[in-house]
Amino acid sequence: MTRYLQLFICLVVTLCMETAFAQTIPSQTYERVQDSTSGSPVAYVYVSGSKTVGVNEIYAFAAASSGKLTRVPGSPFQGNVASMAVNGKYLFGSSNEQADISSFSIAPDGALKQVASINGQKYNGYDCGGPGPLFLDHTGATLYDLDFDGNICANNTYQSFGIDKPNGELNYLGSDGADPWFSVPLSFIGNNKYAYGAVCLGDIYWQIYGFQRHSDGMLIQANVSAPTPAPKEGDFYCPYLTAADPTNHLAISLQAVNGETFNPDGPPQLAAYTAEDSGNLQTKSTRENMPETAVKNVTDVGMSPSGKLLAVGGTAGLQIFHFNGSDPVTPYTELLTKDEVDQFFWDNDNHLYAISQSAGKLFVFTITPTRFSQAAGSPYTISNPRDIIVMPKK
Repeated sequence: MTRYLQLFICLVVTLCMETAFAQTIPSQTYERVQDSTSGSPVAYVYVSGSKTVGVNEIYAFAAASSGKLTRVPGSPFQGNVASMAVNGKYLFGSSNEQADISSFSIAPDGALKQVASINGQKYNGYDCGGPGPLFLDHTGATLYDLDFDGNICANNTYQSFGIDKPNGELNYLGSDGADPWFSVPLSFIGNNKYAYGAVCLGDIYWQIYGFQRHSDGMLIQANVSAPTPAPKEGDFYCPYLTAADPTNHLAISLQAVNGETFNPDGPPQLAAYTAEDSGNLQTKSTRENMPETAVKNVTDVGMSPSGKLLAVGGTAGLQIFHFNGSDPVTPYTELLTKDEVDQFFWDNDNHLYAISQSAGKLFVFTITPTRFSQAAGSPYTISNPRDIIVMPKK
């Protein structure tokens, strides 16, 4: 299962698709990449996994400029976390099976040491639910957590925490928004003012929604509009997950659904949105110009730091698209792997790191707008990977 509760994997049973492809590397030519492990790491990669059921550890890797990974001394580190976030100085971890959010200091060599923790559950006032997916604003000053059952033990909310830079302690700022279907981390656009999410539960519920970040870091739900493109007659589009570029654009995956049978009508497609100053979203994407994905059920979407590449993962693998701001998304690669890919992150050196929970693998790819390759040594074996986060070093 992904950190997003896999709401979209089956679109509530009725939207389940056919069996995933056999898990083999696609017949696709990869460029050779010169292996270079000299010099300082370009990123540290952290993966939560478990050799024992119910007990997670944090595996830490140093990534070379070639994308090759080496274990950080002392790894794996104790830390029973699922979702993670990093701000350059600290790693934060949570698990919806526990009430706490933990803070870990990051040493110059990437090693982790727990320095603080906070009971996030106690702030929802109902002694139920607890912290889920974590994400940060662009400055790394504020941590946000999707709090499951944080309102009357039924609705999910987004909690806001200020970060004490000297010691990593979290200070609760408050929470806003309450919806039983909130289930994903939000994506901040470049102005660091608005963040967006998209959820889909087939015939029951779908929504693209936004939050506004106030000067103290607190997230407040915003009344924003976000129209979906016109589907073919008899269908509707179900949106799931958002990924923002460095300016004011968003990518959102859309699944066409038959309005009578509530089954998927074709593969997922990708839409590009532009955020206005008011926070409202507009799109030039149409049914005809949105590219289709080969990943089947979408599990994650992620924008490269440049905003020029969009990664899409799903039950059938991983695929890369060209992202063109407000203009339509365009195809780039075929499937880079046919293993299910659940989650991934980019560094600032053209590397994409991805985990497959079902296959127990960690993939590393080097990808630019004109070339792509699988890094030497990839994929790596990880015991029951649950979550991944990347801290770029440059």
